[in-house]
Amino acid sequence: MNTKKQWGILALVSALSVSLAACGGGSSEEVDQNASFSLAISDAPVDGVDKVMLCFGSVELVGNGLGNQTFTPGLEPVAANNNTECLDNNGAVVANSIGVDLLTLPGATSLALISQATVPAGNYGQMRLNIVPGSYIQLTDGTQYPLEVPSNQLRLNGVTLSAGGTFSYTLEFDLRKAMVLSNPQKYLLKPTGLRLVNTSEIGHLEGDISEAVLLANNCTVAPADQNQPVAAVYLYPGADLDLSTLADYGGTEAVSPYASAPVLFDGASSYGYELGFIDAGNYTAALTCQLNDEPEQNDELVFLQTKNLTITKSATPVELDF
Repeated sequence: MNTKKQWGILALVSALSVSLAACGGGSSEEVDQNASFSLAISDAPVDGVDKVMLCFGSVELVGNGLGNQTFTPGLEPVAANNNTECLDNNGAVVANSIGVDLLTLPGATSLALISQATVPAGNYGQMRLNIVPGSYIQLTDGTQYPLEVPSNQLRLNGVTLSAGGTFSYTLEFDLRKAMVLSNPQKYLLKPTGLRLVNTSEIGHLEGDISEAVLLANNCTVAPADQNQPVAAVYLYPGADLDLSTLADYGGTEAVSPYASAPVLFDGASSYGYELGFIDAGNYTAALTCQLNDEPEQNDELVFLQTKNLTITKSATPVELDF
């Protein structure tokens, strides 16, 4: 082949390559229109309960104008594996579901429901967690009761996922606030006790309570049942808060709790608490030995001490002792 023909072929190939690129023939433009999305769950424990089994069917991102993005356990590689914990009324395993004992996810511990899913970028107006049959709670005496969710769906505010970004969220279940006894034979899980946080913007908190502080205030010490709390720590947004402004769950005072955690005896000499997935910022922590805070009643809590703290973006918990 002569030189002129060779140059002609090269010129034609080059022109075709430029034309394809101009028409969007490459994949980079498509990738830029997507985002990476992850979702995990965690829990702040509740008193008097040994197990809180919640049965998830699927997670949906809704309202982007491109159809719902749905993730079902065991069906998509990015979704959690399904298990056999969730049973229907006939005792059959609910297909493509995952049952999670929320009490196994305290503090900074979490479980991924969705891991690095590629979704169209945009503004999703709502996130929905669809709940299937089989949820229940087990009290410390071994008694089990059904745990129901209104409309079998936990509906949360949506998220904005920008093109090319990587987004990781954690849904924190504050069971002291979310779970209520709706009648003598049934418990209800309400979305008012759920908190969705950007995992890259949070920190954690843990600490110990001196036995001397507990004894000085006539609190229970060294219970035989280590699942029985001896006190509780409440966390409020803002520093230097006056005690008179601090509300309980269901209270009418000016500042509502951001979160709370029970103080538990380790069976030896320590009394500890832990709170996970807290938005970075300044807070007031308050200690009480009252454990009768009903989430839908205005109970009067007496706080023994308060302390200021700052939560920073870190996987290492802030230490705060009383």
